Amino acid sequence: MPHIGANGLRLFYEEHGNPEHETILLVMGLGAQMTLWPDEFVEALVKKGYRVIRFDNRDIGLSDKMEEARAPGIVWQTIRKRLGWPAKVPYTLEDMADDAAGLLEALDIRRAHVVGASMGGMIAQLMAVHHGNKLLSMTSIMSSTGNPKLPQAEKSAIDALIAPLASMEEDVLVEHGLNIGRNIGSPGYPPDPDHARARVLKNVRRSVYPPGLPRQLAAIIDDGDRRKRLSRITTPTLVLHGEDDPLVKLEAGQETARCIPGAKLVTIPGWGHDLPQELVGRLADEIALHAKAARAATPLGT
Repeated sequence: MPHIGANGLRLFYEEHGNPEHETILLVMGLGAQMTLWPDEFVEALVKKGYRVIRFDNRDIGLSDKMEEARAPGIVWQTIRKRLGWPAKVPYTLEDMADDAAGLLEALDIRRAHVVGASMGGMIAQLMAVHHGNKLLSMTSIMSSTGNPKLPQAEKSAIDALIAPLASMEEDVLVEHGLNIGRNIGSPGYPPDPDHARARVLKNVRRSVYPPGLPRQLAAIIDDGDRRKRLSRITTPTLVLHGEDDPLVKLEAGQETARCIPGAKLVTIPGWGHDLPQELVGRLADEIALHAKAARAATPLGT
């Protein structure tokens, strides 16, 4: 699959399904390649009659990297944010939303159903705020409003996510990925160990780029509280959240739904901060039903 120019960058993307069908654009989260959208999930959406596009965000996977940029220290940036002082960041979440909107433009897709997970949910939210004319619907998965007063992530989840790599040896990288999965994954849907290892190994062999994560994290911290912005969204919105998410707590999803006018909230017991195989069908069903309802409510010709 190719790279394409979007918002001044080269983004790597792939598409599945009939190009004549309505598009679902998948936006992945912090430090995560597009391949963290399971193939089975993509195929389930294709079978429901959609053209599905997934892509690597800037600074991850096979898309352009911000090689010369340097992220501020997390602690110092957080302190400055709380004090209302500006912090220089390599790029913003709005820039990343512009990337995704630019990808749609480059592919000559006038409007799409946008589905984002975690940081990708934040990007989807900002697409709905700033590029609402390009969205038929929006689904925010395991994401947040950015309200700093929401319950914080469990320490074990944060520690696993930002743990420094001991080396770039393949075995070390695989174990690092497995440790993240163990600490943020779904307690109700533990993965098959062999399947989990094979999936992490495949992603490691595709790309490893540690400098991208702190720069993306800086963009999240910089964006701050989106509650007022979310109140302006008119895009039909679905919020999906796990009731046992250790990284982005359930309250974050609940608040996201409250802040977006007319949003529908669906929560699932046992679901954490991942996309387990057992929930692929359920999640695809929810997204497709939402997309269909949103399209039915959209005036003809738009």
